Amino acid sequence: MRLLDLFCGAGGAAMGYHRAGFEVVGVDITPQPHYPFEFHQGDAMTFPLEGFDVIHASPPCQTYIRGGTVDKAKHPDLLPSVRYGFEWEGVPYVIENVPGAPMRPDVILCGSMFGLGIRRHRWFESNVALPPWTLACNHSLPVTGVYGHRHGDGGAWKGMLPSNHETWSREMGIDWMTAKELSAAIPPAYTEHIGGLLLEVLS
Repeated sequence: MRLLDLFCGAGGAAMGYHRAGFEVVGVDITPQPHYPFEFHQGDAMTFPLEGFDVIHASPPCQTYIRGGTVDKAKHPDLLPSVRYGFEWEGVPYVIENVPGAPMRPDVILCGSMFGLGIRRHRWFESNVALPPWTLACNHSLPVTGVYGHRHGDGGAWKGMLPSNHETWSREMGIDWMTAKELSAAIPPAYTEHIGGLLLEVLS
């Protein structure tokens, strides 16, 4: 089955879907030289959806991030328009974003569910009736903070794992991205899980 990966970044979500069994094609408005599959530079809001079995979208999350130093006024609020376009086209879709985004959290995932040294909670909304069960979070384990910039061997906060490129790569399960790309990615383990559920339902 073919999956279109919109707002694809450097391919964290794409790799998970690939491992689940999808043929993945990515689209992003900026060049993505490290994207590991077929890539098209273009506007995800206008890219044709025909010829794909499932559409995944990770619209910009900066508008919905709680706290931090992000100037939210400088980032577009695209998620409602993305959903409207998918519903208009009548395609099976998955939308991924941060907690608090204006979406239905059909599946909520955390790195600790997959034995990763991160938390990085993400919400997934789908018009496919995915099985709702997931593993429970385990927040008792030390984590690294994959956000903003690398904070060195001392970690972003006291008691955290080192916040450097090596640790980020290991705990995200991603070995092909720069630190900047990692800070905007989701672990492939998340979409490998989602992709398995999709294939189970759609096939």
